[in-house]
Amino acid sequence: MNRTERFYLIDKMLAERKSVSRQELIDELGISWATLKRDLAYLKDRFNAPIIHDREVRGYRFDTPNIGPAYELPGLWFNADETYALLAFHQILSELEPGLLTPHIAPLLSRLETIAGSDGNSFERIAKHIRLVRTGTRRKNPEHFGVVTRAILENKRIHIHHFNRQHNEHSERELSPQRLVFHRNNWYLECWCHTRNALRRFSLDAIQHVKILDIAADEIPEKQIADEFDSNYGIYSGKPSQKAILKFSVLASRWVSNEEWHPAQVGKYDDDGHYILEVPYADPTELMMDILRLGSQVDVLSPPALRQEIQKEAALIMENYK
Repeated sequence: MNRTERFYLIDKMLAERKSVSRQELIDELGISWATLKRDLAYLKDRFNAPIIHDREVRGYRFDTPNIGPAYELPGLWFNADETYALLAFHQILSELEPGLLTPHIAPLLSRLETIAGSDGNSFERIAKHIRLVRTGTRRKNPEHFGVVTRAILENKRIHIHHFNRQHNEHSERELSPQRLVFHRNNWYLECWCHTRNALRRFSLDAIQHVKILDIAADEIPEKQIADEFDSNYGIYSGKPSQKAILKFSVLASRWVSNEEWHPAQVGKYDDDGHYILEVPYADPTELMMDILRLGSQVDVLSPPALRQEIQKEAALIMENYK
């Protein structure tokens, strides 16, 4: 147990009990009398702790607070479980986006590592047991990610150079960033586009240059953002206008029945053990990708237009293998 941990334990013992004897402090802290004297003196001199030795009760207790600065221990304190959870969360974020938070929370991480180390667990030991396996992650400029994040937190507009892969076009946009979204192993920026005067979503890896402007970003109501981006299937925006009904094989149903394809989905089993899933959508692109990845394990019952699109794509796939 290091000294900072002892300070918090002394504070806890004195706050919870009327008095604590010298021997109780020595035994519970696992230190010598000389070390205890130094700790108590440090708490009183540096943190203005109102600790006194009461001869009547033969122990230490908190007295009326001293005149001057209020007594307060510095920093944050976590128990072992909270510490491991925070370190694990940091490791997950590091896997998702290396370097995203480390420069900003280095002091906290150092403190967490010290706490974890008191139990014989280093951060490296904890981190090596957590790993995210990502496929299909698109490479992007990490500096752009940092600039966009800072613009969101500082409520500033940005100017970007963007590459539209679908149309093979380059454009410049002035944006008011609203949210960063991590979807299918890639990051997207949801924003108000002043060039198009509408809400837009951009993949961060398609941003070729970004600059923060000295102009306050427009704040768009959360409901308007949710209506535009959260109601449709996948990453495509727009309000759902159709509903797909999918029938899964008995084997695939064991997995799909526990998956969330859309927040407003409706699922049930039929009498033969097939899972029937109803999913609202507007743009079928991403929904088709999910249907095709399951191959023969899923059948599109409706709408007919979606079924026909799957049939066309399956025929094109077959052409490649003739």
